[in-house]
Amino acid sequence: MEYRKIGKSGLKISLLSFGSWVSFGPQLDVKLACECMAVAWEAGVNFFDNAEVYASGESERIMGKVFADQKWPRETFVVSSKFFWGLSDAVNMNNTLNRKYLIQALDRSLERFGLDFLDIIYCHRPDPDTPILETVWAMSDLISEGKALYWGTSEWSAKEILEAHQVARENNLRPPIVEQPQYNLLWRDRVETEYKSLYDSVGLGLTTWSPLGSGLLTGKYIDGTPSGSRASLPGYEWLAQMLVDGKRNDKVKQFIPIAKELDCTPAQLAIAWCCMNPRVSSVITGASRPEQVSENMAALDVLNRIDASTKARIEKIFL
Repeated sequence: MEYRKIGKSGLKISLLSFGSWVSFGPQLDVKLACECMAVAWEAGVNFFDNAEVYASGESERIMGKVFADQKWPRETFVVSSKFFWGLSDAVNMNNTLNRKYLIQALDRSLERFGLDFLDIIYCHRPDPDTPILETVWAMSDLISEGKALYWGTSEWSAKEILEAHQVARENNLRPPIVEQPQYNLLWRDRVETEYKSLYDSVGLGLTTWSPLGSGLLTGKYIDGTPSGSRASLPGYEWLAQMLVDGKRNDKVKQFIPIAKELDCTPAQLAIAWCCMNPRVSSVITGASRPEQVSENMAALDVLNRIDASTKARIEKIFL
């Protein structure tokens, strides 16, 4: 396993990490989650990603139970969660990044995890209704209180991230160190173009999600939606429409033969391609069974098989 610093911070995380979106709760109980995380841990994964909204808090409870059951020393792993949507219909407690919500949300998240602090907390989406100073101040205070060590953003625009840094600098507050955007062969512009000036100017790090395009890049949706897949879950109808898109799947059909040439699966090749970007601190992977985790981790072995010519062939398909 390779470990990369998050941007210009001193925090090192595994190049491949393990996230719980969709799977924990709807697809994985504590036992299966424990098996999956144990396989990731044995492969050298030290970064585990979560969010308050995943399975309405149940995902954090399951992951916290795994940490307790496995008895991993707290200093050996990095865990994160994300906040914005909230779990309550009360005024000030959903779709916001106001101070009241953020402070109470983190307290409740720590209770679900059974931890004293989180390593990274993210603002899961931008909030145009809350002054950026209020959000940056609240996140900085949570770090000062020892409830978190670093903070970041997820799916913020470059303009919003830069504004957060400016506000932090002007008010002697802690700035965000990391952004968590979607990044894969089908979704590249934000990471490769929009954020380009931020990597050096503010030291932005990246923990990217959906390296498989929600499974589309594996090829399993070429003939429709298989039963048991995340696209078949209630509430994910919006995802199913994207995954069975004909034009996208035509590109995947051209991608699969290249994976065969390299003696790997399409999933491994898609993950390896994400890892080739030196700006990416960690690629967040997910799985619903231990065998999937092992397959994902093997993507690291594919990295040295992808030469410049092969990389260009892959990227030409997805132009």
